[in-house]
Amino acid sequence: MKTPTLKQRFQYWFDNYMSRGPVALITALFVLSAMIIFVIAALVKVTGSAPNNESLFELAWMGLLRTLDSGTMGGDQGGFFFLLMMLMVTFGGIFVVSALIGIINNGLEDKLDELRKGRSAVLENDHTLILGWNTQIFTVISEIILANESRKSGAVIVVLADQDKVEMEDAISDRISDTKNTRVICRSGSPIDLTDLEISSPHTARSIIVLADGADPDTHIIKSVLAITNNPNRRAEPYHIVTQIRDPKNMDVVKMLGAKDLVQPILTNDLIARVVAQTSRQSGLSLVYTELMNFGGDEIYFKQEPELSGKTYGEALLAYETSTLMGIRKADGTIAMSPAMDTRIQSGDQVFVIAEDDNKIILSGTSRISLDESLLQVSGAVSKPKPEKVLVLGWNRSGATIIRELDNYVAKGSQVLIVSDIFELDKQLKLEIGKLKNQKVTVQEGDIRSRDLLESLEATEYDHVIVLAYSHLEQQEADAVTLITLLHLRDIAERDETPFSIISEMLDLRNRELAEAAKVDDFIVSEHLISLMMAQLSENSELMGVFTDMFDPEGAEIYLKPISDYVTTGQPVNFYTVTEAARRRGETALGYRLVSENHDADKAYGIHTNPKKSERVSFSADDKIIVIAEG
Repeated sequence: MKTPTLKQRFQYWFDNYMSRGPVALITALFVLSAMIIFVIAALVKVTGSAPNNESLFELAWMGLLRTLDSGTMGGDQGGFFFLLMMLMVTFGGIFVVSALIGIINNGLEDKLDELRKGRSAVLENDHTLILGWNTQIFTVISEIILANESRKSGAVIVVLADQDKVEMEDAISDRISDTKNTRVICRSGSPIDLTDLEISSPHTARSIIVLADGADPDTHIIKSVLAITNNPNRRAEPYHIVTQIRDPKNMDVVKMLGAKDLVQPILTNDLIARVVAQTSRQSGLSLVYTELMNFGGDEIYFKQEPELSGKTYGEALLAYETSTLMGIRKADGTIAMSPAMDTRIQSGDQVFVIAEDDNKIILSGTSRISLDESLLQVSGAVSKPKPEKVLVLGWNRSGATIIRELDNYVAKGSQVLIVSDIFELDKQLKLEIGKLKNQKVTVQEGDIRSRDLLESLEATEYDHVIVLAYSHLEQQEADAVTLITLLHLRDIAERDETPFSIISEMLDLRNRELAEAAKVDDFIVSEHLISLMMAQLSENSELMGVFTDMFDPEGAEIYLKPISDYVTTGQPVNFYTVTEAARRRGETALGYRLVSENHDADKAYGIHTNPKKSERVSFSADDKIIVIAEG
């Protein structure tokens, strides 16, 4: 083996030393400067060239001044050798200072570039951590900002995604102009990489939201959850992780990963399918869900009320003036949304209510409630359900579940026609839907944007029309197809006096404003609804039981029913009376919807949840009451 030369050894040592960064370079320059100063000072002293016989220390000090400021040499006096030495130390200083400025400048640029890339570690505690990046992030951040308003100290949201830090910050700034008392910190890195994950400080976060990302979102989510729960640096306390899963087969996998932690996955396809199926039969339901799940208005809170212990649920319904009772959480954690009216509230139970804030949940203490008995309506006979015709335009991964959900609500002999451009959808349906007991499903291939096709389908002959967003298209393209279809349908509806409801699914909340021109009965912004739920769960994990019960087709559900079946219309009536009317039917009244405000976005499209019970309202025959009922 050939022995390296001295030059090669020096080159190796020099490269190795210089690779240590700016600090090593600055240190080397300092040593070089010191050597130059002391060598020249020693030469001047030894040769006796000092003009005033200065000491070695004084000569070194003189050399240092000339190193730092070349103009100092202008006042030097003495022999030729002394002036030559001072000139040399000055030129050495110019070289050193120039090199030092360059090194510092490069070091600062590198550091700024590193900060721009978002690779520095987050030094936060008790923050909300969001892993991944998609369009849902803007809703999630907006809702958490609203939730953080009640926090006295400044709150922090940390976002870790495989995106450019500056681009993420710009996108958030464009969509969310005011972050109030919340700081949003972005970091670039992969949520499934253990090293990158450490940048976001997941072990000090109070909650973690994992967003779907990539071509296979479920796999990405599972890997992200695995990176947190099985991290070698994990904390001893359980993590609180909220996420979403599309394929039901993956739900068990996510739950297994969270054996030691609180992992709350939302099965998105099933949830949206249930909302679409329910909303198609009662316009405005998705708006009620949105009102209940956003932080902009009233929210759902749990509270233990010792004064209600021993009272029945029916008696407790009228116990609040500015809050609305929804149900009971038993001491064992079981959720009972709108239980039987004679259910006793036991010691250790909690009630859950809709309220403006947790400090606004106050028992009214009123012994005599003002009820307008004369305005209460006697329950009429329930008509036998008739077979229905449903037209489904478009298709996505929730379609099969929607058809199955509809089968639970419609009467026997009902029909469903599905029209989409999906090739051989009929064969796919046979595998996904299974056997239906109340509906007959037929499939037709076609472009739902075609006016001729829509005219030939005779949409006015259907009871309900559901327009689904294509999941195989890019988000904006899918919404564009939906918008064109809706405009044609509304024009067809206006030329025909036969009433039929139009329910549409949108993917981007911003496109809802564009769709207002179509005057659709209801919009379901699927991604927005899921985002609201994730934000709520990240702030209060106990709400999972309420949401599960709320969207479960078995048991009590939320309905919009004619207000005229409960109270006399056309006369002012307080909500105490409306609540009592619902109570006598075994139902829980949550609010009402005014038909005059159906298309007014500033008034929440007519949805009024948790109204003040003493205020009087004059209802029209077309207005609806929002209730929790068995059916």
